[in-house]
Amino acid sequence: MENNFSVILAKKRLKVSDVHKGTGLSKTALTNLYYERTGNPDMKTLLKIATFLKISIDELLTPDRDV
Repeated sequence: MENNFSVILAKKRLKVSDVHKGTGLSKTALTNLYYERTGNPDMKTLLKIATFLKISIDELLTPDRDV
């Protein structure tokens, strides 16, 4: 899966700290997702982020193009 979290934050001119404040998720978890250090993020985490950003989970994570 391709992680679009950093791209979406840039387009919306938001920081990880903004998402942290809006969702209550830990900065560590959000930073790991931002820098793609998280291999398999929890579905509840993705749902909270997607809801906060007003996007779908499909927009947040897209299938790899090489597969």
